[in-house]
Amino acid sequence: MSQTQSIPANAYTLRGPYGRRAVVLSIAAAVGGFLFGFDSSVINGAVRSIESDYTKEPILTGFVVAIALIGCAIGAIIAGALSDRFGRLKVMMVGSALFLISSIGSALTFSVPDLIVWRVLGGLGIGIASVVAPAYIAEVAPRQIRGSLASLQQLAITLGIFAALLSNALLVSAAGGSADNMLWWGLDAWRWMFLIGVIPAAVYGFLAFTMPESPRFLLARGRTDEAREIFARLVPPADLEKTVNDLVSGIESDRKNKSASLAGPALGLQPIVWIGIILSVFQQFVGINVIFYYSTTLWRAVGFDESNSLLIGVITSVTNVLVTLIAIWLVDRVGRKPLLLVGSALMAISLGAMALAFSFAIGSGQDVSLPGAWGPIALVAANLFVVGFGASWGPLVWVLLGEIFPSRIRGKALGVAAGAQWLANFLVSWTFPALADWSLTITYGAYAFFAALSFVFVLWKIPETKGMELEQTETLFVKKPKTKA
Repeated sequence: MSQTQSIPANAYTLRGPYGRRAVVLSIAAAVGGFLFGFDSSVINGAVRSIESDYTKEPILTGFVVAIALIGCAIGAIIAGALSDRFGRLKVMMVGSALFLISSIGSALTFSVPDLIVWRVLGGLGIGIASVVAPAYIAEVAPRQIRGSLASLQQLAITLGIFAALLSNALLVSAAGGSADNMLWWGLDAWRWMFLIGVIPAAVYGFLAFTMPESPRFLLARGRTDEAREIFARLVPPADLEKTVNDLVSGIESDRKNKSASLAGPALGLQPIVWIGIILSVFQQFVGINVIFYYSTTLWRAVGFDESNSLLIGVITSVTNVLVTLIAIWLVDRVGRKPLLLVGSALMAISLGAMALAFSFAIGSGQDVSLPGAWGPIALVAANLFVVGFGASWGPLVWVLLGEIFPSRIRGKALGVAAGAQWLANFLVSWTFPALADWSLTITYGAYAFFAALSFVFVLWKIPETKGMELEQTETLFVKKPKTKA
């Protein structure tokens, strides 16, 4: 009987014994994504209080909200080198500690400068987790379910968003309907919003302490027996030696290409690096995080008070979780490209509808209201936008970034692409308050324009990678030489 025939038919499925073990490890690693989602939206309920108490001006408010993303970008860029030197788990623990300290510091803040410091510190931790978690998942996930497991990172982000918005709503309700009201221990409700972040940070640190180290890292350090012991729980016995040998060959190849550079002929970089950067930028330039950072402002314009605005945000985050689950189910069945195209189209249409609705707004800046049917239209359009993003660009960009880069530059290129994503997120988050004060119609119209551009880019530049080995996917992006007739 051949080796292939001796492998159980359901070995590499989500419900199979080996698949289930990979799922458990992937979920634990993806808690880093939960921290990102939590931090992304916990600020939502505190924005108006921070502006009232400290920043006073929209442009400074936007800077304080977005400055964590600069820390994220730095953390993402250094995470690869740190995890290669010290191991995935130790770096996860560092990320956990940084976010925990940031949560306490932000809750006890007394000025704009110190709040900026705590936000950047938390951003460093999140940026580190954003790179290490997908790398760890990719290193324990069988290729047959790699797309689904890689999507767990985005699912964790959406669950973090949901948890933050839900805790914000509960805290405001407990405080009598306002984030400025005092709760326990003499702290205002908005300060407790930050302090709750201690819980997921501690959970992430505990999980990192109990998880096995990445087998790839162990093999790279010559700890073959430890790596084989971990792989024995992740692959059938008939596939064990082949898995280990293939990975050892890959590590040796990477060592030979250690000096490989990202430099190339396309504006100083290799074309494939630009594809990863552009995917990352489009994911943010459609304005998704505006919905989760500043949604309270949007719902107040539609006619809801502060407490109900937070509740609507919770409902939106639940929608985000559900459609992400749908994307996880579809990604290895339908493929990456069709989902991205449908998502781009739905986002462009819904954002265009929001831009149109706000062209009828009464008032100026962010203090506007939508008359008649335009309020419900904006509400429905915003949730359709979340559906379009959550079922496509949210999880699938992370999947593609783990697939498209050649192995010789994968770590460096992933760090650069993730860094670009954080910087794009920073620009959108920082500029939104000022742009919204100027014109919400033009602001949402600009996001709709980038959503339409993302459709063209996917149609033009992104091939399908469903079900392919990583070594195969990278060849799809290499320009084939023209054959002579």
